[in-house]
Amino acid sequence: MVTGLATILHQAVPFEQLHVLRFDRAESFVLFSADANGAIDVTARRIGGPGVLPGEAVGDARSRIVCTIRQGSSVRGALWLTSSLDEAFAEEHQEVADAVSDLLALAFQSATMFERETLRRERIDSLRGLLHTISESLDIRQGFGEISEVVRGGLPHDVLAVTSWAADGGSLRLYALAGAQLEEPEYWAPMTLTGEDRTQLQRDSYLIRDVAMEIPRDSLRGRLFERLSIRSALRVPMPLGKDVFGSLFFLSREVDHFNEDDLGFANRIADHMALALSHQRLAEVARRDAESRETAARLEAQVATLTRELEARTGQRRVVGQSKLWREVLAQAARVAQTETTVLLTGESGTGKEVVARFVHHASRRSHGPFIAINCAALPDQLLESELFGYERGAFTGAVAAKPGRIEQAAGGVLFLDEVGEMAPTVQAKLLRVLEEREFMRLGSTRLLRADIRVIAATNRDLHGAMQRGEFREDLYYRLGVFEISLPPLRERVNDILELADMFLKEIGESVGRPATGMAQDAKDHLLAYRWPGNVRELRNAIERAVILADGGMIRSEHLPVAAPRLAPAGATETGPAGPLPVGGVNLEAIERQLVIKALTQARHNKTRAAKLLGLTRAQLYSRIEKYGLAEI
Repeated sequence: MVTGLATILHQAVPFEQLHVLRFDRAESFVLFSADANGAIDVTARRIGGPGVLPGEAVGDARSRIVCTIRQGSSVRGALWLTSSLDEAFAEEHQEVADAVSDLLALAFQSATMFERETLRRERIDSLRGLLHTISESLDIRQGFGEISEVVRGGLPHDVLAVTSWAADGGSLRLYALAGAQLEEPEYWAPMTLTGEDRTQLQRDSYLIRDVAMEIPRDSLRGRLFERLSIRSALRVPMPLGKDVFGSLFFLSREVDHFNEDDLGFANRIADHMALALSHQRLAEVARRDAESRETAARLEAQVATLTRELEARTGQRRVVGQSKLWREVLAQAARVAQTETTVLLTGESGTGKEVVARFVHHASRRSHGPFIAINCAALPDQLLESELFGYERGAFTGAVAAKPGRIEQAAGGVLFLDEVGEMAPTVQAKLLRVLEEREFMRLGSTRLLRADIRVIAATNRDLHGAMQRGEFREDLYYRLGVFEISLPPLRERVNDILELADMFLKEIGESVGRPATGMAQDAKDHLLAYRWPGNVRELRNAIERAVILADGGMIRSEHLPVAAPRLAPAGATETGPAGPLPVGGVNLEAIERQLVIKALTQARHNKTRAAKLLGLTRAQLYSRIEKYGLAEI
């Protein structure tokens, strides 16, 4: 266009050089210079960069005509004609140049509209390609190089990077990178943000026109940009729902490569990629949920299989119950059974801790080994130590022959320590060594023996309270309580009561000779209404007594020892009878003190649960504990 313009314009204006300046963008321009024969030279550069400035292009001209090229109030360029002769141009030449500059303004406008439309189409194509690319993989990191190539057509860049923020906003890490290689692991690990970095990264979209001038070299961004040889950058935030996932960086190895017009397109790219990240997270959540459901189903199936196998081996139905709490206990037991982890079973007396211990043993790799149980509360301290570790001949008076202890007897299997909270401190210390070193000595011996056992312990005591009182070693507790399973009391397993009663009815009926024919509805109602402080053990004893009293007939409420004396009378409440108060009055403080004790006991000294049972806040409960001197119970 400029070559033709120079040839034609020279017929009307006697110039030697024609110069057309067009501002390409706000920060760059193109300078076309042509002589009268149409020979052209084109210079494209950024404002402020090295090279000849527009005003310097007139050289040694002695005459010139200068015209501004405008679109409305905006300056879009300039036209000037030069000659080495004095007074080479007349007024009519200026008029011709002005007319030409008006035509150039229209040409510039048309060119600008064409370029914008071309860029718009390129960016639409880039977005379409981006959608297609990210739809092929849920993880944008897998195809990030292809994503970079696709969007490069709409927004040229050398390096594309995504950073993700930590939840606390105090650090970030590289999430994806294309156009460069970073082998150093520190860039992919969480990097602590300085105050300046945190401020900049929490901003909206921004440009860095010259990294060397705008970014401190010792900052996180400065180190990263220097490592990648980056000279300019464009950054947009990546939203993820109501939060911000991180940042999308377009990076260039040229100074001032990006401009304000690029921000809108960059934000659209970030929105599309954030949508892909959102889908990715939803897919991860769905996958984890599916895995959890699969694991739960597998554990349920394993529990059912192990229950059947245990029944077949013992000939009795010991693992009974379908309540949610009981199934959760069995699921935890099945999960830990496949490991060698020490298990601590906690809960009230009679809740079935030994049943669960045998269930773990049967489901473990040690199922073919022995299951050796010892009740730590049933033996005096000295006898417990000798029973547990064994002794040599002459170790003490009456030791006429060597005897292996329960630890040796349990070799290759499981040692079940029931009521471990009652163990004496001296025995606790020796047991701790067994758990830590897997070795022990018999009483009266100097020879170390290996302890090839898995320990399962049980207690109905509050071991935390015992530790505070110095009655139980803290280090032993943490060794025993690697995996703690809390067994619910029977009153929280109401749905299991009748099933357990039916099982006991069949078991006991076979042993007494004259089994009961069944259980009447009033007896079932009494079983369900009773609180069972003795739990499953008390239920079994009640069924055994009822079978004997029924003498082959139907069990009724009068056969149950829990029918009249232990059921709350009609109209009674948890706090006391509904009848008239005594004439002499009541001691409210004594009643309140008993209620606090009852709540603490029922909640196993968990202050939050106890406060909830009493309808108090934790602060109110603590004030009453202090008031009634209950801190040590």
